[in-house]
Amino acid sequence: MSTERIPRMSADDRRELVLEAATRAFARGGFHGTSTDAVAREAGVSQPYVVRIFGTKLELFLEVFERAVGRIRDAFAAVLDDGDFDPASEDDKARMGMAYSELLEDRDFLQVMMHGFSSGGTEEIAAAARRCMGEVFATIKRTGWDDEQARDFVAYGMLLNVMISMRAPEHVDPQSPLSALTLCAFGDALPGLAPPA
Repeated sequence: MSTERIPRMSADDRRELVLEAATRAFARGGFHGTSTDAVAREAGVSQPYVVRIFGTKLELFLEVFERAVGRIRDAFAAVLDDGDFDPASEDDKARMGMAYSELLEDRDFLQVMMHGFSSGGTEEIAAAARRCMGEVFATIKRTGWDDEQARDFVAYGMLLNVMISMRAPEHVDPQSPLSALTLCAFGDALPGLAPPA
């Protein structure tokens, strides 16, 4: 019989474990439909432990949501920090788009973000959503695009979010009028977004 010891996790590792579990749980149920107990079960820890680390469910959701939107801001910043960006270049615009498309493969991250943007009835979440969207927009403006070009880029990204949330990439059907929009919106990225059969 093996008596191999499982190493103890550091406090940072346990915190990360709970954040990852909370991302999965909030992705399924949103802020209002997810309890700290559900997060604890997902993480394999006790509910009091989740509360001890994060305080309230609201504080936990805000951290998960802000991490999700922060991934977008950081992906765009990485493209811009990688070298010169020509605001008139279609190739550079495509690089920004690809940085976002790669993130969309993580459905949990996307769903948490969508839940956050649609939870405006909770003032703290609405305030975080406004601030986070402002940070993303400010990062996009570093491209040199004017307000309208940056707006169009954000709007296109939000269209992709909505279509993934409704699982449009998984239901491309030549008989459906939505399929043309799905194919047009996702282009070459579509095969990576539809789960394997």
